[in-house]
Amino acid sequence: MEKFQQKWWHKSVIYQIYPRSFNDSNGDGIGDIKGMIQKLDYLKKLGIDVIWLSPVYESPNVDNGYDISDYHSILAEYGTMDDMNKLLLESHERGIKIIMDLVVNHTSDQHPWFIEAKKSKDNPFRDYYIWRDSVNGQEPNELNSNFGGSAWEYDESTGQYYLHFYSKQQPDLNWENEEMKQSIWDMMNFWIDKGISGFRMDVIDLIGKEPDNLIKENGPKLHGYLQEMYHNTFGKHDLLTVGETWGATTGNAKLYSDPNRKELNMVFQFEHMQLDKVPGKQRWDLKKLELVELKQVLSKWQYALDQEGWNSLFWNNHDLPRIVSRWGNDREYRVESAKMLATLLHGMKGTPYVYQGEEIGMTNAAFDSIDDYIDIETQNIYKERIKAGFSEEEIMRSFYLKARDNARTPMQWSDEKNAGFSTGKPWMKLNPNYTFINVENTLNDKNSIFYHYQKLINMRKNNTTLIYGTYHLLNPEDDSIYAYERILENKKILIVCNFYEHEKEFSYEMSNNSKAEILISNYNNSSLDLKKIKLRSYEAIMYEVKEGKV
Repeated sequence: MEKFQQKWWHKSVIYQIYPRSFNDSNGDGIGDIKGMIQKLDYLKKLGIDVIWLSPVYESPNVDNGYDISDYHSILAEYGTMDDMNKLLLESHERGIKIIMDLVVNHTSDQHPWFIEAKKSKDNPFRDYYIWRDSVNGQEPNELNSNFGGSAWEYDESTGQYYLHFYSKQQPDLNWENEEMKQSIWDMMNFWIDKGISGFRMDVIDLIGKEPDNLIKENGPKLHGYLQEMYHNTFGKHDLLTVGETWGATTGNAKLYSDPNRKELNMVFQFEHMQLDKVPGKQRWDLKKLELVELKQVLSKWQYALDQEGWNSLFWNNHDLPRIVSRWGNDREYRVESAKMLATLLHGMKGTPYVYQGEEIGMTNAAFDSIDDYIDIETQNIYKERIKAGFSEEEIMRSFYLKARDNARTPMQWSDEKNAGFSTGKPWMKLNPNYTFINVENTLNDKNSIFYHYQKLINMRKNNTTLIYGTYHLLNPEDDSIYAYERILENKKILIVCNFYEHEKEFSYEMSNNSKAEILISNYNNSSLDLKKIKLRSYEAIMYEVKEGKV
């Protein structure tokens, strides 16, 4: 059927939990592991079969857990290792696997390795990190942090600069150090032995950095490191591995995910998620999404990885704003546009990822005050842009649409106090629309976004054409309708999505004795006349097309 062997994760759907905001079991306002266990039956009902768990490790939480101070311990706010073991057990009993976030480009500055490394230039742990002397009394070079400012921080105690591509509390690890790598392999095997089913690898394309050559992403040694990782850890098991690679291209994605190379199963590429920013500028420099461009980019990835590698399918995660607010219509057509975006994505070839709250159509927070945004990146960018002369109104508008905190507001379980997330004061301000957008309401409405996702997820598990069928884009220049086919041998599925509010017509050529059956639609009474499909606002239809015998 394919060049590659069929794998369990080809037909899986993955659900990302952002622990701090998912469900609080003890009233301290912070989501926790016991809270996750309480909601496993909800996830089972949705139909997902893998949880991607964002970091729950020991951390000072400067960057919400992506600054790890102990890879082998659970942050007390989230619970204990016993709780983690129980989560694994309870999940497996429901047929749900768990993949952990792997953060090995950097650690926290509170990690024992870095505490030791700072003590002296000849400390055994010094070379676990990247240190350089000043140049003419300044930073070693012009490398910038992804959170704003220089990527170099001066350490008074030893008179050198250390590298950090994120906050200064997140020093970058030196992957040329063999002892450090062995410690990482040991840690990964510790979690594999506990029963996890794989890793989502945070900014993994940065581990091959060459700071002296100003290389951040995709350094020449990167793929060698990943092959070492494969052979020393997950390569001995049937696990799922996905790399976060902001600098991925269709060319190097094949290097990452070609099974013959023994690296990763798939990567997150972000080319499609950068189409609503001014080219060459920051994501805060907004431009309108052009559907034709989106079709070009998604199709390019579908075609490129059709026979080599595998695609990750996603709209949302903890770093991205809510898709229904970003590219849908989170007002009059919130339900319709959320279902349309889900249909468009889940019909493609690859493994779909659902981010918590996406399945009920949660929206961006659109906080009025900069003080309500907790994220360190947003706070840094605000100061940077004010200093650069941007207006307050301009900056806040970009945050309404793009700030990472839009995805991090607490999960909306009910219309009760604090959205049913916690009996205490939540760690972060709630989105006030929880009074009508919540799980309780959605489960009581048979036409809700939740049940649309449930049906899409179930179809993927049971429809081989949706899993392995080849993708074929239709009408590439149409600026309102995204239509494509999935074809496997003599079977064909047609997906037609009206991306906007205005009504449109779409025509699909088929022989007179062919028949079409609607597999799923976000409206009742969708057209069965494929030669003249009248599409209402944000209408999305998935057809099975059965060619008649001549």
